[in-house]
Amino acid sequence: MRIKLLAVGFLALATAGCERLPKSLDSAGRGAEMIADLFWFFTAVSAIIWIGVVAALIAALFRRRDRTSERNAEETDRAAHDRAARVVVTAVGATVVTLLALTAASYFTDRGLVNLTGDNALTIDVSARQWWWAAEYASSDPSQRVTTANELHIPVGTPVNLKLSSADVIHSFWVPELTGKQDLVPGRQNVLRLIATRPGVYRGQCAEFCGLQHAHMAIIVVAEAPKDFEAWRQRQLAPAVEPATDEARRGREVFLQKPCVMCHKISGTPAGSRAGPDLTHVASRRGLAANTLPFTRGSLAAWIADPQSVKPGSKMPLTQLTADELNAVVAYLEGLQ
Repeated sequence: MRIKLLAVGFLALATAGCERLPKSLDSAGRGAEMIADLFWFFTAVSAIIWIGVVAALIAALFRRRDRTSERNAEETDRAAHDRAARVVVTAVGATVVTLLALTAASYFTDRGLVNLTGDNALTIDVSARQWWWAAEYASSDPSQRVTTANELHIPVGTPVNLKLSSADVIHSFWVPELTGKQDLVPGRQNVLRLIATRPGVYRGQCAEFCGLQHAHMAIIVVAEAPKDFEAWRQRQLAPAVEPATDEARRGREVFLQKPCVMCHKISGTPAGSRAGPDLTHVASRRGLAANTLPFTRGSLAAWIADPQSVKPGSKMPLTQLTADELNAVVAYLEGLQ
């Protein structure tokens, strides 16, 4: 506890003027707690070493040189040499012990992160694309598999196994408040384990440069009570709601007639492509275009009308729509709760 307090004080001096600590230290998951504890340990050790070096420097600057006669000069030099040798040996030994301690702490933290699992673990297959996230909740019953994009919901206190893969280049999944980073490599599946310890909405980010829109490849993780998660899951399993207005019904017709149907899936309609995000319940999400925009009617219209002005280089093409067609499609999509 004293070491952690020392580390907190040292970091407070270094971050004076900041409103709060970095998100990676505001732990809301078991993995993030382990990483934060390791950080505090490293910071405390570094602070102790820094203080010791500064103290030794100050002592050396203010120490008076002994005045000795020529007759005792040889004995004095020999004593100084022996003392210096002892200091060097002690410093080397302390350095070796410190490095071993830091290595051991890092190793056991890494093993602890790997062992974050359980018999009732929730498994989610997450695939990274340029530049968005596709997710499917695994189930032995195909009818119980939830498909979503750019937003995950997880129950608090339940182990979650994220099976990570990439469809194009190397990406990296990182939600700093919940756990550490894990790369997504084409042709390989990596597993990231996490357990949320408190409810909340946590923003994640691709942490590996993956192209032009790397900075606009965010993911939202919503940690909620198990009963709230189950209610969300049941809503996601339902097919798309029927349009409630004439404009929304016209929007569905336009959606199915235009190139939109070639990239997106909407359950309960002929649209079944997986090239782009699943839009069955798109209006229940907090953001658009991998959370580049908040989900509002205006943002939805801007994204559909000219996606390249919002996210240059994205794979969503420009679809020619009249003003009436655009309004109708927006009315339809914002009703897909």
